[in-house]
Amino acid sequence: MKDHAVAAEIQTSVDQAKEASSVLSASMPRLVLEARRIAASVQHGLHGRRRPGTGENFWQYRRFLDGEPAARVDWRRSARDDHLYVREREWEAAHTVWVWPNLSPSMTYASARLQPKRDRALVIAFALADLLVKGGERVGVPDLLRPSASRRIVERMAEAVLHAGTGPALPPAFGPSPLAELVLLGDFWSPTQAVCSRIEQLAGSGAHGHVVQIVDPSEETFPFSGRIAFHASEGGESLTVGRAEAWRPDYEARLAVHRAALRDTCLRLGWGFVIHRTDRPASELLLALHARMGAGANAPGSAVSESRQEDAPA
Repeated sequence: MKDHAVAAEIQTSVDQAKEASSVLSASMPRLVLEARRIAASVQHGLHGRRRPGTGENFWQYRRFLDGEPAARVDWRRSARDDHLYVREREWEAAHTVWVWPNLSPSMTYASARLQPKRDRALVIAFALADLLVKGGERVGVPDLLRPSASRRIVERMAEAVLHAGTGPALPPAFGPSPLAELVLLGDFWSPTQAVCSRIEQLAGSGAHGHVVQIVDPSEETFPFSGRIAFHASEGGESLTVGRAEAWRPDYEARLAVHRAALRDTCLRLGWGFVIHRTDRPASELLLALHARMGAGANAPGSAVSESRQEDAPA
């Protein structure tokens, strides 16, 4: 009997995985189109991640400053004006951006008519990758896609995700380069210590990162009342509660403790921590992430405060 029960449980897990893969496959074209639309809508308002430095590509002319070596003057450009000008080259970012979208079963949850958390994570991952590649960066997905600067980065990421199907609830443990930048997109409802330990491991090489907790509004407000049957998205456990509203204070307290631990870990490591609700526009999160990436205020070792996207202006 025990063997039959184990076999039935395994078959149920296989069936659920097949169903999730089928749903993801059907929705992927829509997610890719949505990501491109969002990326295009915000791209015009971005100043990019370029800045002056050592490199081969021309960036801009600027006025010559007193005290600089005369060899830096661009005499051809200066001859067309009454001022001396210096030819600046573009700073070349030699680092990779790793973007990890959580593909675990818990990310398929959605309340009301909102977008599932997994879909929102994929849209942001695709749109961000599109913007970064157009800005000259290399983008990779841990364990799924090697860093690439291909203009087809969105299609390549989508193919890799479809091939992977479901995935673990935490990003894989790997050793990113100290010059790398990480963007972790998930709900991070795993045990607090496990989440914090994984963030610390990824930051151990000196890489900078951003933890984005994507949540459904019901996961924050716990709007349930009366007799409710709760079903775990992973493991198949279920729990029936007689008066769900009585659980709200304890739920909110545990949520606050969990969030505080994640936020404190990120601040201590100089990482960014962002909370994004699926009832807010994806473009808000995309703009916030791009603004934080590569900026001096978010350089490794700097303290980045939590940003709650649900409070951002429309």
